[in-house]
Amino acid sequence: MSTADLNKDGFVEECHAIILAGGSGTRLWPLSRNLLPKQLLVLGGKTTLLQQTVSRVLEAFEPSKIWVITNEEHVFEVRKQVAVIDPAIEAQVLAEPVGRNTLPAIMLGLDKVVEANPKALAAVFPSDHLVRDTEAWVNDLVRGAKLAAQEQFVTFGVGPSKPETGYGYITLGEELGDGAYAVDGFVEKPDYARAEKFLREGSHFWNSGMFLFSAKKFLTQVAKCEPVLWEWWMARDEVPLLQGYREIPDISVDYGVVEKIDNIAVIKAGFDWDDLGSWEAMYRLGDKDENGNVIQGDVLAMDCTNSLLISEGGKLAAVGLSDMIMVQTRDATLSCPMEQVQSVRDVVDTLKAEGSQLVESHPTVYRPWGNYTVLEEGAHYKIKRIQVVPGARLSSQMHHHRSEHWVVVDGTAEVEVDNTPIVLVENQSVDIPKASQHRLANPGKVPLNIIEIQSGPYLEEDDIVRFDDVYGRVKN
Repeated sequence: MSTADLNKDGFVEECHAIILAGGSGTRLWPLSRNLLPKQLLVLGGKTTLLQQTVSRVLEAFEPSKIWVITNEEHVFEVRKQVAVIDPAIEAQVLAEPVGRNTLPAIMLGLDKVVEANPKALAAVFPSDHLVRDTEAWVNDLVRGAKLAAQEQFVTFGVGPSKPETGYGYITLGEELGDGAYAVDGFVEKPDYARAEKFLREGSHFWNSGMFLFSAKKFLTQVAKCEPVLWEWWMARDEVPLLQGYREIPDISVDYGVVEKIDNIAVIKAGFDWDDLGSWEAMYRLGDKDENGNVIQGDVLAMDCTNSLLISEGGKLAAVGLSDMIMVQTRDATLSCPMEQVQSVRDVVDTLKAEGSQLVESHPTVYRPWGNYTVLEEGAHYKIKRIQVVPGARLSSQMHHHRSEHWVVVDGTAEVEVDNTPIVLVENQSVDIPKASQHRLANPGKVPLNIIEIQSGPYLEEDDIVRFDDVYGRVKN
């Protein structure tokens, strides 16, 4: 197919999509956590950022040519969210056993792409960005495909509207025509003075993180620049890629490949874009009241102006705030001036150093069978509310360090303790002794809710030994 034939229909025929759905979105803490990152959250509109991305990609790609890369922690939630948009894509969600950054993740997707068509073009999209004007986005992809078909590596840049210090930048080189430029280099998150200079001179675009390239040409570059990854890739017929995944380098596609390519072009985006990477972006894009405030949830705002006020916990009362951010969840509250939003990452780093679970998860944690919420915990006890969706069952498991007591709040529970089956209904309970093999299931047509009381010297989630699991979580 010639580049002249690459209209929208030709693009759809020749190109595959790889959606990257890993990452933690630390700058949107405390809403975004490691176990529920920003791409899995509804941050505007009625669907999550991941679902918005999948819907947009379906405007340009057939479902059979869309691959979603995530990790083991998120794979069940990602599959569930993707299936809501198009059930055909659910089986094309691939899970990394451990995060190894964007380059290995892309290569997982390329394994499927080149299997289908060794000469295919591939497009890579983050799952946590906001894109407006899908028609213009598709048109830009088709323009990019014409360059990629000539073995150009293509990225998409956004004309900056302000001196943003939280984005990477693309340095513009020679103009190539049709809104495309050669790339002279990349700048990683400049300071304010430099970002202001870029804006004034018009010499740089924001880096959208979207790429389009010939799969064959990309892999040739990997062979040249990253020999360890190339050796891992080339051995995939003998050793499956996932089997050797833990031993490969942790490296981004930017550092490993993009910054080392000579023939790279950037297309100026004709669509509105934002990576929603900070609370300032959430404020800027949100619906504002007559005082310039963006308010979500149970908030009482008195004499507040130009502030972002969000509550997903109890009542948030704010008085006399101006140019401030306050975000409250059930277990944490963030308060900072709008001009210091980039410091949220430092907050997360400090919490990590302290070993805080506030970085890892919300009180409510989602699992393939439903969810659980930690209601209260102390040195030797933890109380959870567990909800099991109709027809689901947990793994057959045991704990070395804790015993449990389950009380059914509503619904019907099928319980198995050391091979003894029990059926429990509302207000009935059962004891699960330490080291006993047990299982919980919901045979009914309504959600099952139970209260679980754990007691013992160690109560963390890694004290689970699984014997059988319908979700494939048993470790061999």
